[in-house]
Amino acid sequence: MTKSEMAAKLNEANAFIPGKRVKLDFGDQGVVLLDGQANTVTEEDAAADTTIKVAWADWEDMASGKLDGMTAFMQGKLKVEGDMSNAMQLQGVLAKMRG
Repeated sequence: MTKSEMAAKLNEANAFIPGKRVKLDFGDQGVVLLDGQANTVTEEDAAADTTIKVAWADWEDMASGKLDGMTAFMQGKLKVEGDMSNAMQLQGVLAKMRG
């Protein structure tokens, strides 16, 4: 799945946290913004309440269920900047993508 396909799938699933903006930063692969203020998911690089930095390959492993989010965080594969409580809700977002 490409980043654009993932963003479209997340948008269809309404995979955002209401009232919060969470940016997934994949480094060279770009970003996906889960915009719970505008109720949309885009590839726009904008200000966010929480930024989650993770390599695309690790994100794919998390999305498929091969890698647990907390494990990725503990191993340093996932870094969180800003409101940590939004990052804790990421499992629910991933579940929407798989569902």
